[in-house]
Amino acid sequence: MPLVRYRKVAILGYRSVGKTSLAHQFVEGEFLEGYDPTVENTYSKTVTLGKDEFHLHLVDTAGQDEYSILPYSFIIGVHGYVLVYSVTSLHSFQIIKSLYQKLHEGHGKTREVQAIEGKKLAESWGATFVESSARENQLTQDIFIKVIQEIARVENSYGPDRRCYLM
Repeated sequence: MPLVRYRKVAILGYRSVGKTSLAHQFVEGEFLEGYDPTVENTYSKTVTLGKDEFHLHLVDTAGQDEYSILPYSFIIGVHGYVLVYSVTSLHSFQIIKSLYQKLHEGHGKTREVQAIEGKKLAESWGATFVESSARENQLTQDIFIKVIQEIARVENSYGPDRRCYLM
């Protein structure tokens, strides 16, 4: 049975560059001839790559410009971005440069401790390291399963008279 992974992808770019057409073509397999400005729309599609299934949740956004403030929802919980520009609009190309910079700055501020630092600390304590996100439900089950396994390992090592465990 394939592992199913949820992925949220935001489609960003200047207005009228084809964000909706791109998403619609990917999900529905057809090109939209007419243009209707998007406020925000979502698309879903499951894609199989090798043995894994990815449930994609595409967020088709309204067009951004250089003064747009990217909502926090475009940064937190998003696994990837598609930055779209029109080959007939230099301005739309410059907008994606600005969007990239804003995204990069936003992501840089959300992480202050690198995974390798957490892993080194756990190793110095002789503890197991698992990095998780409750918001994204990443490895939340694994944390508690590992705790149960470790308790059982320690119980088996020390016998039944040991009553308190520090992990």
